[in-house]
Amino acid sequence: MNLEEILNKVYKPGRYIGEEWNIVKKPWDDEKVKIALAFPDLYEVGMSHLGLKILYSLLNEMDNCIAERAYAPSADMEALLREKRVPVFSLESKKDLKDFDIIGFTLPYELCYTNIFTILDLCGIPFLASEREKGDYPLIIAGGVGAFTPEPLALFFDAFVVGEGEEVSQELIRAFSSWREKKEKKDVLLEDLAKIQGVYIPSFYEASYLPDGRLKEIKPKKDGISSRIEKRFVKNFSDSFFPEKFVVPYIETIHDRLMVEISRGCVHGCRFCQAGMLYRPYRSRNKERILRLAEEGIKNTGYDEISLSSLCPGDYPDLEGLVDLLIEKFYAKRVSVSLPSMRIDNFPVAVAQKIQKVKKTGFTFALEAGSQRLRDMVNKQVTEEDLLGIAEKVTGLGWNLLKLYFIVGLPQEESRDLEEIGLLLDKVSKIMRKRNGGKVNVSLSFFVPKPHTAFQWCEQPEISVLKEKLDYLRKRVRYPLKFHNIEQSFLEAVICRGDRRVGNVILSAWQKGARFDSWHEHFKFSLWLDAFKENDLDPAFYANRKRDYDEVFPWDHIDTGVKKEYLISEHKKSQDSEITLDCSKAGCNFCGLEKCC
Repeated sequence: MNLEEILNKVYKPGRYIGEEWNIVKKPWDDEKVKIALAFPDLYEVGMSHLGLKILYSLLNEMDNCIAERAYAPSADMEALLREKRVPVFSLESKKDLKDFDIIGFTLPYELCYTNIFTILDLCGIPFLASEREKGDYPLIIAGGVGAFTPEPLALFFDAFVVGEGEEVSQELIRAFSSWREKKEKKDVLLEDLAKIQGVYIPSFYEASYLPDGRLKEIKPKKDGISSRIEKRFVKNFSDSFFPEKFVVPYIETIHDRLMVEISRGCVHGCRFCQAGMLYRPYRSRNKERILRLAEEGIKNTGYDEISLSSLCPGDYPDLEGLVDLLIEKFYAKRVSVSLPSMRIDNFPVAVAQKIQKVKKTGFTFALEAGSQRLRDMVNKQVTEEDLLGIAEKVTGLGWNLLKLYFIVGLPQEESRDLEEIGLLLDKVSKIMRKRNGGKVNVSLSFFVPKPHTAFQWCEQPEISVLKEKLDYLRKRVRYPLKFHNIEQSFLEAVICRGDRRVGNVILSAWQKGARFDSWHEHFKFSLWLDAFKENDLDPAFYANRKRDYDEVFPWDHIDTGVKKEYLISEHKKSQDSEITLDCSKAGCNFCGLEKCC
């Protein structure tokens, strides 16, 4: 392969050269299990994915494993690879992915699924799992958030890893190594993998449907196979593996900083939030371990910013004490500390004062709704007074930028709820301008009724309705609005709520030219509409339809640990805008997990 000839002709060749700082290159050894960690999006997106970083380092610490990386080729690179008949290759050894024992895809979001077919096709690997039963093909597995709703991709994957991957990935590698030594058939391997908690083998299950198109059931085909797949999560999170050396890219990535995960899970019960349900229970690392990880990470990468990764940093048991330790350690080196999106109701003003000593950035707050009625409906327990009070404090400390997020199309939303977004922004903007000429950035997303949440029984408003709501807001809000593409949000709802029949649509869309559907400049909605029509499926059936409590969902056999009865209770409470206290205030409620706080 004359890689230099290809790279001279593509935009951002740094996506494909490898050889980055801290890269792990092991001798190619037939005795070792070789796994390609494939990310179905561009390099700069995949290199920012913390879960993939953790798995890459963890698997390479295993003596009997070689883990290498591969990313989806951009459009210009794909064209050249096809022209030169070059397969997608790993960055470390430049080997064809077909030469690996396992290809493990991360599924971070639904609109990158078409890129999976690009990678497999360029490597000459059949798409359907049934077509790979004969022939020397790699085992094709998937993990990440998409594994919690696996049915749209069930026809194409040999296995899904449901939940957190640190422990189960090592068990999977050991099972594969043992099977290979015995030289048994692939079915034996799949049966061994099915015994591992958190591993779902879709070929061992069959789906049936009712005459009206709804799912009847998904059940095992054979005895001894569990009817439900129980997710994996790391119980001893504080001492769990975390890399001390991250690969440092040569090109700018989405998150170009050192990420240190301080906690996992969430104690809050926002009814629209899938992550808050999937990653329960809440767990945190102790301050001393975080400090040590930060020290090693900065020493080994040279980054000048530490991002404290968490669904809700304000819930960390002693965030102020942790920040004190980090600032004391890194202030002289001019290494800053940053926090992701914060909750207004537990925003640590004292912490904000301290982190501005090195670098002053804006703060991001997700309010979700403009009216208190809707915020209570989604169980977002913040008030207008909370927001205005925070705006006063942060502007008083010298900050001149607030970023606010809202969701449009929530259940029960009315025009007056949208009107209150504009009124609220006026009040916040007045505070910002009065103090130091600051400004407010506003971002909108459109409601997606995510599986495994209290709103999984709700419908997404039709595209025409969402467009009307957006137009209403644009006329009444006097500030520039950033917003997601409505058709992309619709497609996200269809795929995440889809069954196995939707898999044929995804493949058809790819065959028609769909690529990088999460990128606005590449998204072609017409291709998807044609694909649904070709497969005689109505996408509105999945996105725009209310569900009854007794309806069987395509994800019901995936056990997140949160009881369905709890989600039903939360959905009923939402209809009366009744709030549920978070686990740290109410004690452990009946969501189903042993401990959430």
